[in-house]
Amino acid sequence: MIKVAICGYGNLGKGVEKALSNSANQDMELVAIFTRREPETIHPVSDAKVIPIQEIKDYVKKIDVVILCGGSAQDLPKQGPEIASMFNTVDSFDTHAKIPEYFEKMNQSSSCANKVSIISVGWDPGMFSITRAYAESILPTGNTYTFWGKGVSQGHSDAIRKIAGVKDAKQYTIPIESSMGRVRNGENPQLTTREKHLRDCYVVVEEGADLKQIEKEIKEMPNYFADYETTVNFVTEEELKEKHSAMPHGGFVIRSGNTGENKQVIEYSLKLESNPEFTASILVAYARAAVYLERKNEFGAKTVLDIPPSFLSPEPTEKLIKRLL
Repeated sequence: MIKVAICGYGNLGKGVEKALSNSANQDMELVAIFTRREPETIHPVSDAKVIPIQEIKDYVKKIDVVILCGGSAQDLPKQGPEIASMFNTVDSFDTHAKIPEYFEKMNQSSSCANKVSIISVGWDPGMFSITRAYAESILPTGNTYTFWGKGVSQGHSDAIRKIAGVKDAKQYTIPIESSMGRVRNGENPQLTTREKHLRDCYVVVEEGADLKQIEKEIKEMPNYFADYETTVNFVTEEELKEKHSAMPHGGFVIRSGNTGENKQVIEYSLKLESNPEFTASILVAYARAAVYLERKNEFGAKTVLDIPPSFLSPEPTEKLIKRLL
């Protein structure tokens, strides 16, 4: 039985808890939820203990893997290396431009501790990364296009909520349909970041907040909004709850290429009613892989590109070969 802990009990943490209760994951047991909040304010649906994060060191050797459910903007850069020095970890760090830097820090921390840290696990980065790798290897002559949405981006929403004066926020990523159509037609256009997506933000602010300053900070935020056409809508808490409480998402990876004189197109898509629950399910599968890798003494930081698909399944390889090939 693989003993699992969750660090952070927001939407993603709750999704991990739900995924671990799935009958398909009976080889895994949730034993603890670590939180920065007062433990008595957390009401898990499972029997897991809720423990202050300051006490995490007391659980070394009692937990096989910690699934880190904090945000990429501020939580994971600090929590990741610290916790990876004690436990196997899996996280969904999704600031694409900073992944190499984060990888190096996690690799140093986990390697020194003889632990495994699998970083940037989710659907993008994650499943889409694998699709891009397969598609570009199979069709080396061509172009790869990734479109996200329409849907709520957890990472971008979290980044807005970190701005002073912001009480709550949701951000929708919206693909530009005309650009997608050109790609599917095999035109192989050269598209800028701004030509592929729009970003639509709905923001609740604290009383007396400077709206112009908040809008400026959002639109100029590097790695999140600066390169996009971004709309900021200020709404009430009631409106945000009524109209923007769901967390759908999805997207497309399209590889358009040639083999000789023939056009070939590979397309992979996702349509998600719950972004955090789907991401959580991916994290749980890779938590299993982290434990397998530790048992094989393959320590250090890894990404989804390093993990054999068979490591994600509770079924033995022989069964997978018979059933899936």
